Amino acid sequence: MDFEITEKMQAIRGMIREFVDRELIPLEPEFTTKEFREMLPVLEEKKRMVKKMELWAPNHPTEFGGMGLDLMEHALVSEELGRSPLGHFVFGCQAPDAGNIEILHKYGTGEQKKKYLRPLVEGKIRSCFSMTEVEMPGSNPVMMDTTAVKDGGDYVINGQKWYSSSADGAEFAIVMAVTNPEAAPYMRASMIIVPCDTPGFNLVRNIPVMGHSGSDYFSHGEILYQNCRVPQENLLGPEGHGFVIAQERLGPGRIHHCMRWIGICNRSFDLMCSRAAKRVISPDGKTLASRQIIQQWVAESAAEIQAARLMTLHAAWKIERFGAKEARDDIGLIKFVVANTMQRVIDRALQVHGGLGMTDDTILAFFFRHERAARIYDGADEVHKSSFAGRLLRTYEKRTVR
Repeated sequence: MDFEITEKMQAIRGMIREFVDRELIPLEPEFTTKEFREMLPVLEEKKRMVKKMELWAPNHPTEFGGMGLDLMEHALVSEELGRSPLGHFVFGCQAPDAGNIEILHKYGTGEQKKKYLRPLVEGKIRSCFSMTEVEMPGSNPVMMDTTAVKDGGDYVINGQKWYSSSADGAEFAIVMAVTNPEAAPYMRASMIIVPCDTPGFNLVRNIPVMGHSGSDYFSHGEILYQNCRVPQENLLGPEGHGFVIAQERLGPGRIHHCMRWIGICNRSFDLMCSRAAKRVISPDGKTLASRQIIQQWVAESAAEIQAARLMTLHAAWKIERFGAKEARDDIGLIKFVVANTMQRVIDRALQVHGGLGMTDDTILAFFFRHERAARIYDGADEVHKSSFAGRLLRTYEKRTVR
């Protein structure tokens, strides 16, 4: 693996870092106290600035208006954008749209690309991904109640979903529903595009998360599909291939998430070190940085961030070189390693800030509230650990170790 960063990527990262520092971080006090919808006018202006800089949609196809960066390149971009919760949104590479764009580009028909993919990449519309169900275990996604039954030339969808992130204000949803109930478990579900203004698509609520329901993009929707009828032409990819497509969406998406988390680690680490170096704690002028426990936290955080970062970049390199299937173990490992590293670093940074850390006067309290879910979504830590360990231990059953 080559660790050298090209001059092109160094320049792009530098431009993005400067933009985040100058244009986005100053907006965070307003972002943490206002409804997200109220922020949209100023954020649209920031998006126009990004487009003028030709940094829009870094990981999306050039033929649809993106920069066309590969997975390794976008990993480095995601790290920079992750330093602010506004970064990915303003640069047009936010989840869940990023994952939806990838599968629309690979599996969408010509008409689907024209109607949904192009305006999505251009930032004219948003989308959501509707898979997780209220009564079914997220750790076992083949257990799914939502159905899509053929009726004439249509699918009629019935079911209840939640944590359909960013459904509020979305133009369409990509819905996972059982279309082939008699097939093998992993061939039962399909992905279907459902415009959000379709009769029977009911956004019940934005789910309160850590006391905040959110609005528009920064929200998690609960959706009730009641005899929601869409044409069969809205099928995305082959029927019964929903889980196959979801797995293809998951690998690159995991890299995007983990490098965003590394960006959060970097921001939290910088805030922690700055606070420790400047916070006077005694009449003789000594600061928190003089205390050994603080020094230990700084050293441990630096080492853990570096380890998590290199694990993620190695997984991205392996996906590009050998494909997601060969990188399966690496993709599973980074999920729980990086999520836990991030939460430890945020917690230490908050602790160093004392009472200030509990307020929204810094971004740390927002990170603490909203990134706790990192150990749950896309598969709980315990599932990833058990799955990896099981595969690894089976390889030892017929091995002789001396």
